[in-house]
Amino acid sequence: MAMVTNVISSDRVEGTTVYNAAGEKLGSIDDLMIDKLSGQVRYAVLEFGGFLGMGKDRYPIPWSMLKYDTAQEGYVVPLQKETLEGAPRYADNSIPDYDESYTASINKYYGL
Repeated sequence: MAMVTNVISSDRVEGTTVYNAAGEKLGSIDDLMIDKLSGQVRYAVLEFGGFLGMGKDRYPIPWSMLKYDTAQEGYVVPLQKETLEGAPRYADNSIPDYDESYTASINKYYGL
């Protein structure tokens, strides 16, 4: 009998598809941002947009907004593509400092 666990390697989370509630693919998880003190995942960084893999932006989404859907084998967020287009984001090569000000802007955008 296989043991069921709720723990997953970050390697397996990265690359997982993210959908909205309507089942539309929004992108995939590129990275996880982990709180150094608590060890909790704070943000999943969604890779969204771009053309042929170039010019893709990264969108940090509060981890609490993602729900894993076993049927779709991906995460579902209560967001529309239009919501993401105005969300805090950064280019792949310019990761911001996740300081108090930046994280506050993300949380405020998503109403947390």
